[in-house]
Amino acid sequence: MKKAYVFPGQGAQFVGMGKDMYENSELAKELFEKANEVLGFRITDLMFDGTDEDLRQTKVTQPAVFLHSVILTKTNADKFTPSMVAGHSLGEFSALVAAGALDFEDGLRLVSKRAMAMQKACEAAPSTMAAIIGLADEVVEEICASIDGVVVPANYNCPGQLVISGTHEAIDIACEKLTEAGALRAIKLSVGGAFHSPLMDPAREELAAAIEQTTFKTPICPIYQNVSTKGETDPEVIKKNLVAQLTAPVKWTQSVQNMIADGAEQVVECGPGTVLQGLMRKINKAVKGISIENLE
Repeated sequence: MKKAYVFPGQGAQFVGMGKDMYENSELAKELFEKANEVLGFRITDLMFDGTDEDLRQTKVTQPAVFLHSVILTKTNADKFTPSMVAGHSLGEFSALVAAGALDFEDGLRLVSKRAMAMQKACEAAPSTMAAIIGLADEVVEEICASIDGVVVPANYNCPGQLVISGTHEAIDIACEKLTEAGALRAIKLSVGGAFHSPLMDPAREELAAAIEQTTFKTPICPIYQNVSTKGETDPEVIKKNLVAQLTAPVKWTQSVQNMIADGAEQVVECGPGTVLQGLMRKINKAVKGISIENLE
């Protein structure tokens, strides 16, 4: 059976995440302690016993979700048999480490660098995102393009759910126009900034420099990247797409559809939460999906 392993992004975090692994697996404990060392602060304290507020800081959230996902695959290495992998936004880094294209420490350093750079870009240009429910993608794209100001499609999550990203003012105008055009809901999200939009350009430059200095290997299976939506194995192409991902939309619907077209019979969500399973049911009900959240 062809299995696709998928990895969640920012927003899947919860207090207590990863604690069972730390307490019940020597390997997990070793990797978590290595992460504390690499990051220069005890992220485990914030993951296991912090507050929602602690976990919501981008510099904590991104490494936390990455660690939960990656350590889960490492502690279940004998059962981890992907024919293909993909990750939603930040999850793409988890997928690359799980598939052997990046080693654990390099992946963690890049995620930390990405989080810091994004945080900085958010502070430089206050901005936000909004989820648009119940409109065709083309309508959302047209309305965003018609608005004077920065507002762009950012996450193609599933049919009928597209997240837009931009300045506060442009997002407000877009939400109004999209509601008039028939959107069932237009919900502003409590995020730090306009991820996957041109406003992340300063972060993209910082990340590009870090990626250039990092060794990427050929993964054990294709990774369906957010930008290209196709299964990639060439390390140079993977690097280019990772850099582009910061300012380009996450084409999740299209990536999942391509994995299914290429033979995926089961989709395994690996990491905190079950958000991707929910999206999966809306993209294609016929494909079996399961979630792995903890050691059990």
